[in-house]
Amino acid sequence: MATWKSRGLRGSALEDMINYTNEIYKSEGLALVQKIPTPITPVNIDRTSRHITLAYFDKKSTVDYIGVVQGIPVCFDAKECAAEIFPLSNVHIHQMEFMRAFEKQAGTAFLIVFFTSKNEAYYIPFSTLSEFWQRMLDGGKKSFSYNELDKSLLINIKNDFMLHYLEQLEIDLKNRYR
Repeated sequence: MATWKSRGLRGSALEDMINYTNEIYKSEGLALVQKIPTPITPVNIDRTSRHITLAYFDKKSTVDYIGVVQGIPVCFDAKECAAEIFPLSNVHIHQMEFMRAFEKQAGTAFLIVFFTSKNEAYYIPFSTLSEFWQRMLDGGKKSFSYNELDKSLLINIKNDFMLHYLEQLEIDLKNRYR
C-alpha cells in the first residue's frame, strides 16, 4: 500500500488554473470536466490545524480529470515540471493503461504539463505520450524534453489564470481524423 505525505502545495497552482478553467467551461456550456479525488485513508491528523499529515492511498487512482466536451469524452492528468526535462516516472503505468483503455472506447486522453520555469503549459496527446513511453520501454530516454513538444500545442494562459486547453483539444482532434 502506498503512503502519502504532504509535500506542500506541489501541483496546486496548475490544478487551481484547471479547476477555474473548468468552472468557466461549465458556466459557458462548453464542457463538463471534473477533478477526480484520490481516495485516501488518513492515519495521522494534526489536531491543531486539522490537516492530514500521513495517509495511505486506498487504491491506484486513474487520472486527475474526466469529463465530456461537447459530446467528446475526455480524460487527462495534470503535471508540473520545474526543469525542461519531464521524467516519465511522473506518469504511472496504471495511468497509461487507463488512458489507453479510455481511447479504445472512443475517448480522448491527454496530459497537461506545466513547465514552471517557462510559465508555459502544453497539451500532450496520448499518442505522443505513448511514443515517449514506448521509447523508454525500448531502452531509450526515460523522459522527454520541452524541445520535443509540438509548439502548436502550447496552451494559452488567459487573464493570468485561465488555462484554455480546448483550443489544443481541437487541434488534436483535427490531427486524429486527417
